[in-house]
Amino acid sequence: MDIKEIIFPIREEIKLFNKEFKSAIRSSVGIVDTIARYLLHQKGKQIRPILVLLSAKASGKISESTYRAATLVELLHTATLIHDDVVDNADVRRGLASINATWKNKIAVLMGDYLLSRGLLLSLVHNEYEFLQISSAAVKRMSEGELLQIQKSRQLDMDDSTYFRIISDKTASLISSCCEMGAASATDDKRVINHFKNFGEYLGMAFQIQDDVLDYEGKRATLGKPIGSDIRERKVTLPFIYALGNAPEREGRKTLRLLKNGKRGSRIDEVIEFTERHGGIDRARGKATEFVQKAKMELEDIPGSAAKDALLNLTRFVVERVN
Repeated sequence: MDIKEIIFPIREEIKLFNKEFKSAIRSSVGIVDTIARYLLHQKGKQIRPILVLLSAKASGKISESTYRAATLVELLHTATLIHDDVVDNADVRRGLASINATWKNKIAVLMGDYLLSRGLLLSLVHNEYEFLQISSAAVKRMSEGELLQIQKSRQLDMDDSTYFRIISDKTASLISSCCEMGAASATDDKRVINHFKNFGEYLGMAFQIQDDVLDYEGKRATLGKPIGSDIRERKVTLPFIYALGNAPEREGRKTLRLLKNGKRGSRIDEVIEFTERHGGIDRARGKATEFVQKAKMELEDIPGSAAKDALLNLTRFVVERVN
């Protein structure tokens, strides 16, 4: 499944969104505008604005409010990526040098703040307070999820329920907000809006689990980052949690110490091999599929349309993707 097939029902609307987003991040301050133009070259798959536009089209029709919601979530997402790279000391983002690697941490943090404020102001200027409420709640959850993950990474004390809470807050909250705001821009039916909100939550869970699986089995050329990045950062994710539960206790403790103490490539390979041998990767992939099935169920009562079909295809894309 190719992303181009998924966006076909909104191919013209994506072009209009790109123009609005480009306009939203520009600045009269030279360095801000330079970084903004650099960010446009780092453009990813645009999953979040695509979700806003498809959710709106599947529940009504796309409006100017929809484009602002799509721009808001992409600004928030871009800001969080910049801040994440500072926290993680990441040098690469989407195959290019990260903002912090190029302009240093102080400028990166301030650029992230600029994008966050631009997104919030966009809704405030147009009195779209519902968007502000939804997005602000998502930012709160994302921050809490990130802090909880840092705490657990230091303690190396993680079970699957804590992991699910973290990824729900860190990743699924914003994807859920995309679908909720998209639907809210097209309909006043709270039942429909709630279905899209839940659809996004489940889809976001599946998306993050698959992302964590790829850290164990992907390729640098497609991921744009080294395999085992989570292991280097001492992040305990679902594949390892499941493997730890299946492995003999002594072997599990030994591998946990490797995760805690080692950053060398050979030790990372040992952790990956342990996780694969004890079924952690396959079981985690199965869990992602479970969340995808829950997401699909949320759309059962939504009338059929090309946009709905695209959202269902997107659920397949999430668990089948290799980058």
